[in-house]
Amino acid sequence: MVFGRERVEYKTPDQVRLMRRAGLVVAETLAAVRAAARPGLTTADLDKVAAATIQAAGATPSFLGYQGFPAVICTSVNDEVIHGIPGSRVLAAGDLVSVDCGAIVEGWHGDSAISFVLGTEGPLDHRAPDDDLLASGTDLADIALVRATETAMWAGIATLASAKRLNAVGEAVETAVELAGELTGTEYGIVEEYVGHGIGSAMHQPPDVHNYRTSGSGPRLRGGMCLAIEPMITRGAGETKVLADDWTVVTTDGSRAAHWEHSTAITEDGIVVLTAVDGGAERLADFDVRPVALG
Repeated sequence: MVFGRERVEYKTPDQVRLMRRAGLVVAETLAAVRAAARPGLTTADLDKVAAATIQAAGATPSFLGYQGFPAVICTSVNDEVIHGIPGSRVLAAGDLVSVDCGAIVEGWHGDSAISFVLGTEGPLDHRAPDDDLLASGTDLADIALVRATETAMWAGIATLASAKRLNAVGEAVETAVELAGELTGTEYGIVEEYVGHGIGSAMHQPPDVHNYRTSGSGPRLRGGMCLAIEPMITRGAGETKVLADDWTVVTTDGSRAAHWEHSTAITEDGIVVLTAVDGGAERLADFDVRPVALG
């Protein structure tokens, strides 16, 4: 069903369940890429891992061929914000790596992104003590950026459980970024040129989901909406430019950037994070939100 001036696509419960299947393929793929990532590999090596994982799941990559994009995942390193093309770049310890992935199951999309600092062992626990990170030689400023971006994403997602209008998401994201900056003494930049989006039978659909406060209220949130929440945060001004490959977006001041994303469904009974294995239960608990189960 498609309604509204922005032609928002509202999903049936069966369609949301198909999107959940696509979302779990994306989650599995990002976990496989994160587990494989290590210094000395190229970003093309990570793309091969993603391609094999999606193929083994019987799904189709969302990104490959999308408007001519030549790879299965986006791999953005250090000052690259989004849309980095996997290739011959060799990864090094200390690199801040963002990986964006999409998959299609029976015509329905899932889309998610993670960021991590290469050289930390396994998935970084967002509550890991700083002493442990210092012992590993990790740049705490980069870790703080990764954590701030992820937390801002979850703040935006949690808002979907109770907000009436979409603008509440951007307000929650910006507030979380400001709070993280105050706690770390860092003035983070929010990338404004690129935003979250609706998702469903196409990877990118209306409405746009801003990562900052806006003057308008945005469309009304209602059951059947599926939205990709994806803040992109920098250690600098937040301004970007596109490289000569017409894809890779970098910060204009050379500052490092992080990118996190989850696809989330609003149902008649509540929300569920389609690209999180646990539906978002662990991180949403920090906001006193419990995701619904899909029957």
